[in-house]
Amino acid sequence: MSISGDSGSARSASRPDGEAAGGPRRLAVVTGASAGIGRAFAERLAREAWDLVLVARRRERLEELATELRAAHVRRVDVLIADLGSSAGVRALEARIADEPTLELLVNNAGFGTSGPFVELDRDAEEQETRLNVVALVRLTHAALEAFRRRGHGSVINVSSLAGFQPSPYTATYGATKAFVNSFTQAVSEELRDSGVRLQLLCPGFTRTEFQEVAGARTEEVPEFAWMEPEAVVDASLAGLRRGDLIVIPGAGNKLLGAMLRAVPSAAARRVGAALIRRRLSKG
Repeated sequence: MSISGDSGSARSASRPDGEAAGGPRRLAVVTGASAGIGRAFAERLAREAWDLVLVARRRERLEELATELRAAHVRRVDVLIADLGSSAGVRALEARIADEPTLELLVNNAGFGTSGPFVELDRDAEEQETRLNVVALVRLTHAALEAFRRRGHGSVINVSSLAGFQPSPYTATYGATKAFVNSFTQAVSEELRDSGVRLQLLCPGFTRTEFQEVAGARTEEVPEFAWMEPEAVVDASLAGLRRGDLIVIPGAGNKLLGAMLRAVPSAAARRVGAALIRRRLSKG
């Protein structure tokens, strides 16, 4: 399991550490930054003059992204190659979070899903999914909030999913991990009310990333209008962060679907969902 870190070369001689052109430096840590929503967060935050620590397992992709961002935005962009599904990887990032005095934002985006009948899925993969989607997120949120509470400011964005609003047959473990993230983030946010520290629960729907391919999910019947680009998801998230929104569901259609999912009894939702997926699977 690989864990390594490299400091960005973008510390400009004309900008001493701790200062940026428009004021004090701000640092964001983004997990799962090599692709999809995580990459979109990294690109957008760099444009907004944030320094970055980018975290992922795939060294080549992450270092390529960091090089692009340094060249385009003259920012500090560090990379940390770590498997956050392992205890060693999580603890390496916890230590990095504790060692960053300008940290203002943690984006917990790393995660993956599996699909299919639960009893037919690999047990080790289901355990790894739970470790990454839940255990890593809890530990990293805790590490960041310790620092933020002492300073009286800072934000955590926990990337969840509309799948967390109802039981999800055939993506049972994934849906359950996101249901945990939904409950956990809202509860901790309430504990920190009036502290100056903010949490956001980001719940996108279908987003054009590698997620579906990695999960083995069939999406050919998902209508075109249901999809969002990762950049649009990030735009909605950061706009919500500026407003102080706890729950952000990007896109008008997703907002409507989210309201419906929360209103429908779980027994009805799981039966209808399971029936639709069985029909799709029966078509081969």
